Amino acid sequence: MLSLVIPVFRNEPSIPELVETVAALAKTIPEEFEAVFVDDGSPDRSRDTLERLLPAAGFRARVVSLSRNYGSFAAVRAGLAAGGGDYFAVMAADLQEPPSLVSEFFTLLRSGSFDVVVGTRDQRADALSSRFSSALFWRLYRWLVRRDVPAGGVDVFGCTRAFRDRILELSESNSTVVGLIFWLGFRRAEVKYSRLPRRHGVSGWSFARKVRYLLDSTFAFSDLPIRLLSLAGLMGMSVSVVLAVAVLAAKINGQVNVPGYTATVLVVMFFGGLNSFGIGVLGEYLWRTFENTKRRPEYVVARVDEYGPQR
Repeated sequence: MLSLVIPVFRNEPSIPELVETVAALAKTIPEEFEAVFVDDGSPDRSRDTLERLLPAAGFRARVVSLSRNYGSFAAVRAGLAAGGGDYFAVMAADLQEPPSLVSEFFTLLRSGSFDVVVGTRDQRADALSSRFSSALFWRLYRWLVRRDVPAGGVDVFGCTRAFRDRILELSESNSTVVGLIFWLGFRRAEVKYSRLPRRHGVSGWSFARKVRYLLDSTFAFSDLPIRLLSLAGLMGMSVSVVLAVAVLAAKINGQVNVPGYTATVLVVMFFGGLNSFGIGVLGEYLWRTFENTKRRPEYVVARVDEYGPQR
């Protein structure tokens, strides 16, 4: 059986077309099929629309309603945990990824040659500003986090039950699903696709969310900030030695009227800023470590509703 996981957040305008698309997709899947919609605390009427349309949709469906908005990664995890399939696929509710990707994922996974399949964008029908910011984001992601992530980024993927189980075992707070997929390894395949233009609503992938996603990925999977901080400290020490020699030479030549003023100001300003930056970097790591020690669940399920034919 194939379990299709679809996180839902502020997608009320696209829900009717989404249900129709999933119904058409279900008819192309020869094996058993189920769709797991995860309502990530959506403030609009997305869940109500699903409850109205799914009884007559003609495919087995489940709506997992979270108690509040926990973020896209938590919603994906909740959907993976609720699905009962032998193979899993994740699909965005905004319909910007072609539904044929799910069939391609399923075909590759069913061949037994791969454990996880990721969709990589080679083209995208978005505004120039969106394309630029996305390209910049994934370039930084590849530099700071994982070099083996495709240049176009990853939003959707499919996997086997065994791979799904490994992801669910990694109960980390403030982490990202893309980072975990590439950290786990396994036999991986890539499927290129062209992203479709948005037909409903506006993207919730704001600049602030991108920054948060990049920070979570960086601090969860990379020690580069610590290494850069160490390098900055080494460079600061080198600069301070050079400045000390220059100030000493100026003192000997009688070019410094106020003894020690210039050197003191430069050193205090430089190392004061460096110390503040270092405390911030270390604080990010310490806060994430503290969050993981709490062992709080990443999400809380408020209710689960099932529709359509039962197994």
